[in-house]
Amino acid sequence: MSAPIEDFALLSDLQTATMVGRDGSVDWLCLPRFDSPACLAALLGDRGNGCWRVAPAGEASAGTHSDRCAERAYRKDTLVLESRWETPDGTVRVTDFMPPRTQLPCLVRVIEGLSGAVPMRSELRLRFHQGRVVPWVRDAGQCTVAVAGPDAVWLGADGPVTALGDTDATVWEFTVPAGRRLALTLAWSPSHRPDPPAPLSVPAETALKETVDFWRRWAGQCRYRGPWREAVVRSLITLKALTYAPTGGIVAAPTTSLPGRIGGDHNWDHRYCWLRDSTLTLSCLLRSGYRDEATAWLDWLVRAIAGDPAQLQAVYGVGGQRLLPETEAPWLPGYEGSQPVRFGNRAVGQFQLDVYGEVMDTLCLSLRAGIPMPAHVWDLVEALMGWLLRHWREPDQGLWQVRGPRRQFVHSKVMAWVAADRAVRMGELLGRNGSSAEWRAMRDEVRRQVLREGWDAGQQSFVQAYGSPDLDASGLLMPRLGFLPASDPRVRGTLRAMSHLDHGGFLRRYGRDGGGADGTPGGEGTFVACSLWHAAALAAGGHTEHAQEVFERVLAIRNDVGLLAEQWDPDAGRQLGNAPQAFSHLALAETAFALSAAQPRRGLPRRPAGRG
Repeated sequence: MSAPIEDFALLSDLQTATMVGRDGSVDWLCLPRFDSPACLAALLGDRGNGCWRVAPAGEASAGTHSDRCAERAYRKDTLVLESRWETPDGTVRVTDFMPPRTQLPCLVRVIEGLSGAVPMRSELRLRFHQGRVVPWVRDAGQCTVAVAGPDAVWLGADGPVTALGDTDATVWEFTVPAGRRLALTLAWSPSHRPDPPAPLSVPAETALKETVDFWRRWAGQCRYRGPWREAVVRSLITLKALTYAPTGGIVAAPTTSLPGRIGGDHNWDHRYCWLRDSTLTLSCLLRSGYRDEATAWLDWLVRAIAGDPAQLQAVYGVGGQRLLPETEAPWLPGYEGSQPVRFGNRAVGQFQLDVYGEVMDTLCLSLRAGIPMPAHVWDLVEALMGWLLRHWREPDQGLWQVRGPRRQFVHSKVMAWVAADRAVRMGELLGRNGSSAEWRAMRDEVRRQVLREGWDAGQQSFVQAYGSPDLDASGLLMPRLGFLPASDPRVRGTLRAMSHLDHGGFLRRYGRDGGGADGTPGGEGTFVACSLWHAAALAAGGHTEHAQEVFERVLAIRNDVGLLAEQWDPDAGRQLGNAPQAFSHLALAETAFALSAAQPRRGLPRRPAGRG
């Protein structure tokens, strides 16, 4: 039985990440990058697909998820995880961290005796190439090394351990008395290198101090001083942890194929960078005081989208790569049997009109924030707008990346309006008005079309697509995007209509039953970011008390270390989807800013009599 998604904590070295459960097991690790093949993949299968468990000997040998630490928490304002175990023999603390990478990736686990003398067990089962390939393991003096193809993983200890014979795992046992410590370090290197990687020679205490200092210096830059500072700082740390430092790209999540519905096939690979996160990311980083990270994200964006505007993609790799072929891994049974397990993402081949608006909005925001814009970026603006002028009327796959037929999605058209609007504004700021008349005309035409075709008079709400009665939570974004003010009766009507998407106090993305709109059968959980959009829209309309209730309801579903997945199942009371999800944490931080700035005003206007 898989551990609940909310049982997992995140560690990161700013180039890859690992997920460690409350049972002391690292069940997900891709080396050396976020998008590399996994070498520990028990998260999508079982222990035979790769894991590294460090726990008291009795609990570790049992190998069940019912054996959990007594308590755990990140050290304040860091990504250093401390887990405390209580046993009849005494108490130990395990401190897990990944030092921000300077050379090669490593994961350090420091075991410290707090009382008594606790027998401990480390069991490492490496399975390279997405949890499939059993490596060749050999003793290398002070450490062991596992090799398969291009990869080598080294495991070392800075104190005495007893190696146990095991045919497919590296098992060490040792006892930690009170006041003593022992550190285990796992490091990756290319398999053609004969010597142990440098991280194995760094004292664990030195690496720990440097890691704590790094995160606390970084968190200390946060400018948010509102009532939800702890949640905002944790969300920003999570966002930083999902950043691929060499390029500035930010992955949507460090995991793949965690399902939107248990046992279903809503299983996608989110270890890549989505353009639709771009404006929210830049805004969040700038508002929080992280200008360097905002600039790095913008630089990644401009490099990634360079080329033919017709080939603009919704998603790119961390290095800006365009080819992300989607494959399935039938040897992995999937999280709680949710198949298929997918690696790669064929959304790269979809036509998603909204990303043009996201790019233009991001460029405009950066210009207004004073981030220097190279001269060639204006050429990019003109090229994107030239293409969009010819193609904005076409149907697309939309914000939610439907795998069914293309449709005339309302949000996509609103984002086409955003593209034209921001192009006009940038032209005014830069004194480049050569094409502004065409862009203004397009902006006006798109707006008229959306107000005519996207509005359902019977429901008094904007809908998901032209001619469809289905609602979509993306309608809540209209005020934030500047398409209509929050005071507009149509926006207020759409806000009231969101009750149809409510499930247990949270919002689904779309549809009256939450299923089928994305071209795959079955339903899914509620979407965390949509509930946060709801709170922000309520605040924009002046309904601060209601907005705060919705916001704090979302805060309550974070796991014990403050992390949010993509979705939430109110019926089962559990997280769903890939985790932790950047989109959820971005929306949390932005909504906290919005609520802190809002002025209190009571009551949401009631639905007019006779409206369904």
